[in-house]
Amino acid sequence: MSIRYHSPHSLVARSVAAALTVLGGGAAQAQVAAQGAPTEVGVVTLHAQPVSLLTELPGRTSPYRVAEVRPQVSGVILKRLFTEGDVVTAGQQLYQIDPAPYEANLASAQAALARAEASFTLAQRTVDRRRELAKAQVVSPADLDNAIATVEQAEADVATGQAAVKMAEINHAYTKMTSPISGRTGRSSVTEGALVTANQPVSLVTITQLNPIYVDVTQPSVTLLRLKRELADGQIKNAGDNQAPVTLILEDGSEFKQPGRLQFSEVSVDQGTGSLTLRAIFPNEKGLLLPGMFVHERIEEGISTGGLLVPQQGVTHNQRGEPTALVVGADSKVELRILTADRAIGNDWLVTQGVRDGEKVIVEGVQKVRPGAPVTPKEMTVLTGHSLSVAQTGGDAAPAGKP
Repeated sequence: MSIRYHSPHSLVARSVAAALTVLGGGAAQAQVAAQGAPTEVGVVTLHAQPVSLLTELPGRTSPYRVAEVRPQVSGVILKRLFTEGDVVTAGQQLYQIDPAPYEANLASAQAALARAEASFTLAQRTVDRRRELAKAQVVSPADLDNAIATVEQAEADVATGQAAVKMAEINHAYTKMTSPISGRTGRSSVTEGALVTANQPVSLVTITQLNPIYVDVTQPSVTLLRLKRELADGQIKNAGDNQAPVTLILEDGSEFKQPGRLQFSEVSVDQGTGSLTLRAIFPNEKGLLLPGMFVHERIEEGISTGGLLVPQQGVTHNQRGEPTALVVGADSKVELRILTADRAIGNDWLVTQGVRDGEKVIVEGVQKVRPGAPVTPKEMTVLTGHSLSVAQTGGDAAPAGKP
């Protein structure tokens, strides 16, 4: 038996060579696996569909009508005939001013009228007698003329007396202060025994009509220009002839059950804010809405006939802040697209440029792939908020191209 001896240097060299061979083969296999094995990703196929465009704008409620009740005659308040906060009807008596002085004035005016009527009757009979005597040439024509003039003066005195009686009746009626409109009463500024004066600057009580009620919001003029341009280009379809339906979101986030309608918009733009005021009217039978409440109003602008909704989880941003999405191309390789987004709609972006109908957008596994990498798309069902409800604040939810 023969024994071969190897030097320690040759053994080390062989071990290093074997290790390098193993490491080199593993790296090559990993590179092949990375290039050849497609990554499974979740995708959503885009479909063009009609999208209702709703703009959500902040605003405040304002009363439909407000009446400040002030006395039209002076006097002492004898009674207050309502409870603060109650609902009153038009013509309902609210206060009673002491009528005694005005009753006396009315009686004096009526007496003056009776005296004037008696003088007129006497003057008329005098004229009748002198006409007969003038025919017989017993009295001169001048006497007849004087008698006729006296009749005319007496007639004028009667008219003056009638006007005085009418004014006294009006002042007497004003002692019963009534509500000019139907609505809810506020706080009373006076109580029984208070002295009030005619046309005083301080109102006795304010009546507010709350049903229906106004909601005033402001819309940026740039949004109005965009809407008109899109309507002219046929990108959106008008939802109605100046009768856009509106809904209301209350301060606690709940939706007001009864819809309203847009009534009018201002004809001029505020130079300080660059916006214009929109006014909508809502029914308010239960009185839930009170003046001054902060609300959000959803106004239906129109319908985008071929809208593409891209899930927000599939949209990222590049270093320049542009919205981007990864799309599975025809060869099952990833393509990077730069998007132009119009607004947020639920959990989606309404995209106008960058993707087309029928393309597959990657919504799951975005971090695992890069442009040009092969993938295996897996269709996913995502709650994308396609219920055609729009969440937009202050006109546009985001500038075009920047969600």
